[in-house]
Order: sequence, then C-alpha cells, then structure tokens
Amino acid sequence: MPLLSVDELTVTFTGRGRRDVQAVAGVSFDVDQGQVVGLVGESGCGKSVTSLALMGLLPQRGVRVGGRAAFDGTDLLGLPAARMRDLRGSQLAMIFQDPLSSLNPVVPIGVQVTEILRRHRGMKGEAARKEAADLLDRVGIPDPARRLKEYPHQLSGGMRQRALIAMAVACAPRLLIADEPTTALDVTIQAQILELLKDLVDQEGTALLMITHDLGVVAGLCDQVNVLYAGKAVESAARRELFARPTHPYAHGLLGSIPRLDLPRGEPLRPIRGSINDRIDWADGCAFAPRCDRYTLECLSGTPALTEPHTPGHQARCVNPVMPEGAIGPERTEAGR
Repeated sequence: MPLLSVDELTVTFTGRGRRDVQAVAGVSFDVDQGQVVGLVGESGCGKSVTSLALMGLLPQRGVRVGGRAAFDGTDLLGLPAARMRDLRGSQLAMIFQDPLSSLNPVVPIGVQVTEILRRHRGMKGEAARKEAADLLDRVGIPDPARRLKEYPHQLSGGMRQRALIAMAVACAPRLLIADEPTTALDVTIQAQILELLKDLVDQEGTALLMITHDLGVVAGLCDQVNVLYAGKAVESAARRELFARPTHPYAHGLLGSIPRLDLPRGEPLRPIRGSINDRIDWADGCAFAPRCDRYTLECLSGTPALTEPHTPGHQARCVNPVMPEGAIGPERTEAGR
C-alpha cells in the first residue's frame, strides 16, 4: 500500500454572485515510502492548491474539496482539525514557496524553529535551542546560533527559505511536500538543498512530493513524474521514461522549450504558444486543445482518458499523442484526421 494515495482530488473555489472555479479537477497519484514524486506544470495548473488541500490548509469557507487522500490508510480530507494539527509538523510537513509570507515577521527565527521541537518532540530549553541551531547548520545557514536570535527581515531571501526547510525537516516527517523549495536560492545553495532532501529520503525513508516547474530539479531528484495541466494530470511516467519519450503534446512542449547546449548556436527556442488562460473546460474536451499543434476534432469529444499508448506504466491523457519512432499510435476516426 502506498504511503499516500490521492484519488480524484478536486478543489473548487466558490463565491456569491460569481462563477465557481475548479482549480483541481480530479488529480490521482501515489507516493511510496522513500519515493520522490514530482508534480510538474506551469503556474495556474493546480500544483500548489493540491498540496494545500493535502495539508488541510485551504480556507474553511468558499472552498469545496472532494475525492480521497489516504495517508497510511487514513483519509486526510476527512480528518478533524485537531487531528490534522497533530500530523502536521510531525508525520506530514511542507516547505512553502514564499518564505516571507510563511514566517512570522515579529517572532525570532529561533522561537519559530523551537516551537516545532517543543510541540512534536517534547524538547525544551537549551536542548531545543541546540537542536534548532543544528538544523540551521544542516541547511547551510552560517553562524546559526546568532541567526536564531534574528527576525525574518534580517535574513536574506535564501536564508529565510532555508529556515523554512529546517522547520519542515525538524521531526523527520514520513511525508514531506516541497512547493518550489529552491525558488529563492542561487544555484550553489539550490544544489545543497536538493542534496539535503535526497539524504532525507535515502536515510530516513521519507516520501517526498516535489512541486516544481523546474525540469532540471525533476531530472535530478524525482523517481515518478506527474505533469499537470488545468487541474488534471495529463501525463504520468517514470522520470527517465518521461524525458526519453514525452507523449502528451503539453509535456512534449515543456521539454522542447528548454534551452539545450547540444544544439547549434542561434537555434531558436520552441515555446508553447498561448497561455494557461487559453483553454476549454475538461467536460467539453481536452483543456490543452486551443494551444495544441496536434489538435483534431476528437479532442472536443469529452475528457480524454488516461491511456498507455506505447509503454506499460506510461500514461497520457490524449487522443492524438506524440508517438516515439516506430511505435503505432491509437486508432483515430476519419472525423478526427
């Protein structure tokens, strides 16, 4: 049984006098113990909302959450608030994308880190402060004893992000959700943080859900990758399989738009045309159809199902997928040619 099994997760934002907005439209994936699973996609595809729903951090009003998210057999979506507070920080932890809004601006860093140690590990006094300093040192913050006394505004953006990571790993959680954890860091510190996350997975058996749009991070860290678009997973595959044979036109476009050193100088990039706003409802067809170069009439025949066009375990939600050389694609109707 997977440590975390998400089944048809939906998140809909509602408001009086305005149209409902479905940010997550039925996402399903599994995360095994000691596995790194990536959620990949451009801004607005539902990655962060998915993580907030799993952590029980969405607003209580104006939001409808459906589906199931079983963590070690317990549905997180149906847990009482008190039980979720016990799990958050101990067995579940999250590294947030924006450290400036995630840290309390009027409380020293040391107090915020030791609060977790007191709440979930029962540590107090000097023992908690020493452990907090060790955590800051592990994530690459220099002079950690002094930094414990400083406030968030006295730290650089990178240091604030590292302080958040220290808080997230303080209790060696069984599941760690990382929402763009290296966004504010330079490449050297980014490599250190990714190495720290790798060590946590390897040594502690922690399951890691990595949310990112950086395909370089995916290539170096993830075991399984789920590509999201407009609130749905459009492709799911092992890391090497996805990079070698992207099948959905959106995933193919993401990989094709990355600058490559092995191409001739002056070779133009191949961006995906349009924006995330250029889409249709999934009920009417493939949401990516307005931006897709492989669009056919079949794309407007309702929500495409996840299928395995050419490789077992490699799923794509497309009626006209990009096929590897020599593979035979699914049959298409005459109207869709």
